[in-house]
Amino acid sequence: MNPAPVSRRARPAKAPLSRDVIIETGLRILDREGLVALTMRRVAQELDTGAASLYVYVANRDDLMAAMLDHVLGTLAEPTGGDWRERLGALIEAAVTAMSRHEGLALVALGAIPTGENALVLIDRMLALLAEGGVDERTNSWAVDLLFLHITAAAAEQSAYNTKGMRAEVHIAEVTERYAALPADRYPMIAAMREELTSGDGDSRAKWALRVLIEGILATRAT
Repeated sequence: MNPAPVSRRARPAKAPLSRDVIIETGLRILDREGLVALTMRRVAQELDTGAASLYVYVANRDDLMAAMLDHVLGTLAEPTGGDWRERLGALIEAAVTAMSRHEGLALVALGAIPTGENALVLIDRMLALLAEGGVDERTNSWAVDLLFLHITAAAAEQSAYNTKGMRAEVHIAEVTERYAALPADRYPMIAAMREELTSGDGDSRAKWALRVLIEGILATRAT
């Protein structure tokens, strides 16, 4: 026997739709079920509505992903303490960590000029910190593009490790084994430097890369 239909009046009232509710729901699905599962239909299903209802608030899946990324960037706290280099480094590291927690979000930022409200706050903070370090306006303007590219690339790499459930140390061990097996006559430099090529942990390499970027910006005036 089929169960008796439940009257709509007897069902719990649905939360009203809004752009924020859709974004938060999209993030929950992304983190729980992965990037492939994140579709407009799946978000609508989670919200007990039709997919067409979502398009009042978001244009499409790409728009939703961009909004989710901007929402995540809105969780960044403004660094305090230390000099401008330390605060800039802390801000960049926080952005990388936040973006890498959610599969595929960092890729949204690659090849796109940041225009979301919270992305612009991040850009503005980086501009202010570089200006505090005495960087001229043109160099500063070009530098934030480079720093934002570094953030998105580093976050995409870390997100890939997270998605595969692989620690960077495990990957390094596999690379080390591969390098050790290479014929020295064909790859003389790799064979000679294989220990140094895989030296250091991910954190120390990331901090070094950031120092290179910041010191390079200071030393290379945009013309």
